[in-house]
Parts: sequence; C-alpha cells; structure tokens
Amino acid sequence: MKYSSCQIAIIGTGIVGIATAYYLAKNHGLTDIVLIDRNQPMTFTSAQSGENYRNWWPHPIMVAFTNRSIDLLEDIATESNNLIKMNRRGYSLVTRNTDIDEIIKQLHVGLGATADDLIRYHTSSASPQYQSPVDPDWESAPSGVDILQNQGLIRRIFPSYALDIQTVIHIRRGGDISGQQLGMHMLETLKGTELTRITGSVEGIDQLNGFLIEINGKEGVQHIQADKIVNAAGPFADNIAKMLDVDLPIYNTFQQKIAFEDRAQAIPRDMPFSIDLDGQNIDWSDDDRAMLLEEPKFRWLAEAMPGSIHCRPDGGDKGNWVKLGWAYNETPATATWEPQLDDNFPDIVLRGAARLNPKLKDYYGQLPRTMHHYGGWYSMTDVNWPLIGPMGPEGAFMNCAQSGFGTMSACASGELCAAWVAGAKLPSYSHAFSLARAGDAVLMQTLRESAKGVL
Repeated sequence: MKYSSCQIAIIGTGIVGIATAYYLAKNHGLTDIVLIDRNQPMTFTSAQSGENYRNWWPHPIMVAFTNRSIDLLEDIATESNNLIKMNRRGYSLVTRNTDIDEIIKQLHVGLGATADDLIRYHTSSASPQYQSPVDPDWESAPSGVDILQNQGLIRRIFPSYALDIQTVIHIRRGGDISGQQLGMHMLETLKGTELTRITGSVEGIDQLNGFLIEINGKEGVQHIQADKIVNAAGPFADNIAKMLDVDLPIYNTFQQKIAFEDRAQAIPRDMPFSIDLDGQNIDWSDDDRAMLLEEPKFRWLAEAMPGSIHCRPDGGDKGNWVKLGWAYNETPATATWEPQLDDNFPDIVLRGAARLNPKLKDYYGQLPRTMHHYGGWYSMTDVNWPLIGPMGPEGAFMNCAQSGFGTMSACASGELCAAWVAGAKLPSYSHAFSLARAGDAVLMQTLRESAKGVL
C-alpha cells in the first residue's frame, strides 16, 4: 500500500480541475499539487463540451464573471499564438417575434449602467453601422449587442435562416474555442513543476492531519495525505462532498448533442453559434406524429417542445462539420460513468434544428454514418450558478456545478478557486459563488427569478 503527501489535492481532471491547478501555480506559485481522476484528463464531461463561450447572462455578477473568464482566455490565446483556436463570431439569439421587451429587460439587467452604450438597434435593410461576423478574429470583433429587426437585413447577413425570422439578438462577445487544446496548454505549462497525476477512483476521505485520501487504481490502493483538498469532480462532486459529511445543493441532468459532416453545405461557415429561442412542434410527418401520439412513452415528442435548440459550424472556416444540441431534458438523475444516450435524439435534434436552418432537412433519414452522437452530465444548482469556494471542513474547497458552461467559465472559476485555496485577495463576485450566498435572501430571490427567465 502506497503513501505519499502533497500540499493540495484536486479531485477531477476535467477543465475545471486543471484550470484550478493552473492558476494555483500561475498566480500563487503553488505547485505541490496532486491531480486525481479515474480517467485521463479531459476525457469525461469536458470531452462532451460544446466549447462555446459568451458574456450574455441576465445578471451583472455572471456578466462580470464570464467577462473575466473571456479576458483570461484571450490572454492564453495571445501567449499561445491562438493554440486554443479562439474565434469570436458571437451568439445569435433568434426569434420569430418582434416584441422582445423581456429580452431587452434581461440585457439591461445583465449589462447594468453600460447597457445603453452597448446595445445597438438595426431596423433598416442597409444598416451600415452593423459589423457582419465574416471575420472570426476575436481581436477585431465588436463588443456589446446588435439587435436586428429588419427581415431584409437578417436575410442578407444570415441567409440560411428561415424566412419567418423577425429578430436576431447578436451577442458580440462570444464564440468558440478548443476546450481540449485549452486543457492541454495548461497541463503543458505545468510540466516541470511538482504537480503529479494519479489515475484511480477516490474511495474515501478521512480528516486526519488535513485529508487522507484513499485511491483505488490499476496499481492497487494508495493513500495521499493532503493539507488541502479541492472538489472538482463534476457530476460526481456530490459524492466527494458526502465523504466529508457535506451535502451540496446540486443535481445532475444528462444532455446530448450530435456532430456530423455537412456535405449538403446547409450551414454557412461564418454563421455564429445560433440559438432558436422559440418553442416548437417537431417537424414529423403526419403518420409519424399520429403514431407518436398513440404511444404514451413517446407522446411528448409530438407535443409542444421548449426552445433554445442550438447549431453552429464546427472545425473552423476550412472545416465542414456542424454541431447541434438541445438541452430539453430537465429530469434530475444520478450520474453514471456510462453515457445515457437516446437513440432517437439525432432525429429529434435534427428535425428541431431544421426549423431555423431549413436546409438541414436534406439530412432527414440520411445523417452521415460518421455522425457523432454524444452526451454529458450537466451538474447544477437550482439557480444554475456554480459553487466555488470553501466546502465544509477547514481546508476543503469546491469548484463545481458548472452546468453546461464549464469550458467558458473555467479560467475565471479556476482563478477564483485558486485564490480561495491560497488565502489571497478575492474578486468582488466571490461571495455570490460560495455556499454563503444561501444566506443572502435578496440575491437568492433575484437568482431564482433569473433562472426562471423572469429577468
């Protein structure tokens, strides 16, 4: 039985755990770190990431948090000669409605006093002030939000969209990166330090002169004695917390995506990450719809579905793949290591996405055999904000509940968690991501309203 010791043990080698180690070393010179995971780095939840980022949130604290994360991503893009393949064509929020007062309210709440300066309206077909997202370069892309409410303009800028689109809310500080390259860059930077990795499952944690962690791996059982511990275990964070007699207010849902080669060139390579905000009925044939309605197990597929289906080109301007996703599953479930894939999902998401981009109908019944169907766990709180900071016993910390935004927030969450662990100065938003926020009734009410779309 092996024994060793370290200053800091981080459980979880997804992008969140790696980022925490990276900023412990970069900002605080702390490198006596052990990274623990039963899998290789970035091969579980992080491998299923949509790899998107944006600063669009209906609350100024989350805007500040994600802006900070994007600042840090841009620093890494600069220092690595854009190894992380950062681009910035934005997020395009699309609707068939012209009354968008609720969305405008959300934007004003999130952007605060800067909203009037950052929100631009475009109601004519010419609109020379609008900067088209032709160039993917993040350094030259505009900030703020462009709201397009002229169908001629929308048709010219976004030719793949359906003809009934009335409004496009173009969030400009958004785009995508290579999450895998981000994680690998961080690990490469940490080479030559004291940091080590251990592959194995954490079976137990005793509070003994810090934390004694029992790990079961290929080489048998070993123990790590750590002064401090960071729970970055993604969908298994609640299991790790329970080993320390801590109950975290988190739950998990399983969400799915598909990616495939776009041989029909249905999606323009310069199209931003596009989200169809409108609810819909999936485009089934009359016979298929009637059959679904007769089956209690599948009836829901023939009834009204929620919005927020998303689509984006994948692989850069010279690539030819697309990604589709639809996080409609709201059923909490116990996380498992095996993916809970629904064989019907590719057809469901394809038919749903074809409402915004009709040329996707070319793939009905004939998705390429190389199509990749994958999924991962969204670990989240009831307000869909992460938990970062102290976790119960002295010396125990957490960086978890990142829901579907772990990649985009990893840098800021890693930096914040590292500051907590190091006992360093904390940013102004630190309280809002800690367990202490539960005692702030005003904040929690605001967050619950925000999570429900009230704000």
